[in-house]
Amino acid sequence: MTQYLDFEKPLSEIEGKAEELRAMARADDKIDVSKEAGQLDVKARDMLTTLYKGLTPWQKAQVARHADRPHCKDYIEALFTDWTPLAGDRNFADDHAIMGGLARMDGRSVMVIGHEKGHDTRTRIERNFGMARPEGYRKAIRLMEMADRFGLPVVTLIDTPGAYPGKGAEERGQSEAIARSTQTCLRLGVPLISVIVGEGGSGGAVAFATANRVAMLEHSIYSVISPEGCASILWKDADKMREAAEALRLTAQDLLKLGVIDRIVPEPLGGAHRDRTATLNSVGQAISALLGEFDGQDADAIRTARRKKFLGMGAKGLAA
Repeated sequence: MTQYLDFEKPLSEIEGKAEELRAMARADDKIDVSKEAGQLDVKARDMLTTLYKGLTPWQKAQVARHADRPHCKDYIEALFTDWTPLAGDRNFADDHAIMGGLARMDGRSVMVIGHEKGHDTRTRIERNFGMARPEGYRKAIRLMEMADRFGLPVVTLIDTPGAYPGKGAEERGQSEAIARSTQTCLRLGVPLISVIVGEGGSGGAVAFATANRVAMLEHSIYSVISPEGCASILWKDADKMREAAEALRLTAQDLLKLGVIDRIVPEPLGGAHRDRTATLNSVGQAISALLGEFDGQDADAIRTARRKKFLGMGAKGLAA
């Protein structure tokens, strides 16, 4: 059953009426509603096209957070073979908000690391809603260093509101773990490809996205802070999240213009949650293409290009 966002309420009424007609036809096969239902389908599709053609940054944030979007586990199951999960930071614990392990993609061995939000109440609690603790970032560091040692490209899938801000996480060195994860990304001599598939929130995302190539799904977001958090700080009013979303320049389209990301991965009409299979395939094609850009390059060239990219970031300025 489709979960409609606030701005999709007019669409929900039309699609609901079409489904009511089809339910009547299923209950009585003498009733023919195909013409009326078809007309409503056309009207709904036109409305969906109009809605998604002009999404505001806040509406994109809502789409990026939609509960039915594919998550890290879905991408791993669909795009990779021979998945071998690796657990623990060899220091404190295994953080279930972070998935990581060895896999193959198109016959190429890779290390895959990503945030997993969960898909229902139980798994969301188990995964801490994709908010990693220090042990999650230290696990990622361990896996990235392993990949570097064995010459394996690293693929990161990012979908987090940010790192977990709890007392225990702070006691165990949350900021230090994020900083070291970012530093490890910069040191790698193997290609690092990052895809923001939902939310890319704060340092919790940057710790995985300091990459040779960063791609974003069309309706995903990437920002130093959430719109609500920004509004609370600047205006002391979380209800100003729409204004904050505009100011943050957090959409894939803005970030491509600013040179923060390298590629936008198109989503199906209505967002990734409306056609998960098409979304998974699009992300898979993007990852394969981006990995292919580094075929034949040595470690020094890969490392130097990554550092040069980030040292030059911001040169375009906000006027871009």
